[in-house]
Amino acid sequence: MNLTMPIRRQESTTVELTILMPCLNEAETLATCIKKAKAYLDGAGLDGEVIIADNGSTDGSQEIATALGARVIPVATRGYGAALRGGIEAARGTYIIMGDADDSYDFSALDPFVRHLRDGADLVMGNRFKGGIADGAMPFLHRYLGNPVLSFLGRLFFGIKAKDFHCGLRGFNARKIRDLSLETTGMEFASEMVVRSALESLRIDEVPTTLKPDGRTRDPHLQTWRDGWRHLKFLLMYNPRWLFVIPGITVAALGILLAAMLFFGPFALSENVTLDFNSFVGACFMVGTGIQLFTFGVLSRYYAAITGLLPPNKRSDWLLENVHTDRLIINAAIFFTAGMIFLLYALYEWAGVGFGDIANHMVPRIVVMGLTLVAIGFQLFFSGFLLGVLRIPVERNRQIENAVSGNDGPTS
Repeated sequence: MNLTMPIRRQESTTVELTILMPCLNEAETLATCIKKAKAYLDGAGLDGEVIIADNGSTDGSQEIATALGARVIPVATRGYGAALRGGIEAARGTYIIMGDADDSYDFSALDPFVRHLRDGADLVMGNRFKGGIADGAMPFLHRYLGNPVLSFLGRLFFGIKAKDFHCGLRGFNARKIRDLSLETTGMEFASEMVVRSALESLRIDEVPTTLKPDGRTRDPHLQTWRDGWRHLKFLLMYNPRWLFVIPGITVAALGILLAAMLFFGPFALSENVTLDFNSFVGACFMVGTGIQLFTFGVLSRYYAAITGLLPPNKRSDWLLENVHTDRLIINAAIFFTAGMIFLLYALYEWAGVGFGDIANHMVPRIVVMGLTLVAIGFQLFFSGFLLGVLRIPVERNRQIENAVSGNDGPTS
């Protein structure tokens, strides 16, 4: 089930193309953008409209748009994503092309977007790096760090082929994007649209487009570090595998390797560097931390599957069928029992010397190993009950389905 309602329109589709621009105090450049957009529609012979999704402008932007024949959609909720969602909801077009109202994108050159949309693409991304970025159009950090890094992560995490992940000029099939039930309200909306499209296996094409310096005299709404972090945070939150599972496995594996090397005594890396007990303690912490991260990944993917936050796949189906509270508690009991065996053996050794000083250098290592296993047991025990809480709606829905179908058999 999905926790949010999808974006819907009340009006039926009446035009082929909507050109949509989010707007917050864009009086300096709005007229130029609207004139270019309307000229394109007329020149291409397209049945279309221009929508300005206004986010509370106080500089007369609404009056400018109305005077030029654009349709103004007031959007009370602040944010780039909120404005675009309001515009998408109100659009009458079969296809929508969105772009900023700051005159940095060329609304008179939209033929490649329309061509790919008519050819069946669900989302068409502009690529500014292929089309050309004019001097001063993109800040140095955005051009050489932020955009390349975030685009690379998008390709790595979600298999998205687009090379310009955050181009603001893009076209899409209106119905397909509404059905994604996009939720974010800020700048990360751009990432959400691409990620959710990829997760739903929509067809994503990319076409060259240009970028020139915007025509505003004020500072842009985009804030490099804040909005960059919001994009990165979104990418990570939508991929528990890379946020939790892969780091968890990596940390745990390194910890297990290091602990195995040091369990029976020190290990010399060189004549001057020797790893000993302190390094062994650190390795055990790495094992516990890695397993906890892996558990977080399981719980996150489980939650994403049952709420519809992420679409199902083979891994999530296996997770729902095979991972449950009882199984985690059984594993917790195994770790706890193993840890207690280590601790009881250490206690036995200590008792053998009358609870005095212990000469056996292995005993401190055995104590640390035992405590680590006991801690992992507790982690798995409580994680199992948290998983049980998350599973409650799954069991409830299964019981309802059985009742409706007349099957009164037990549920698992």
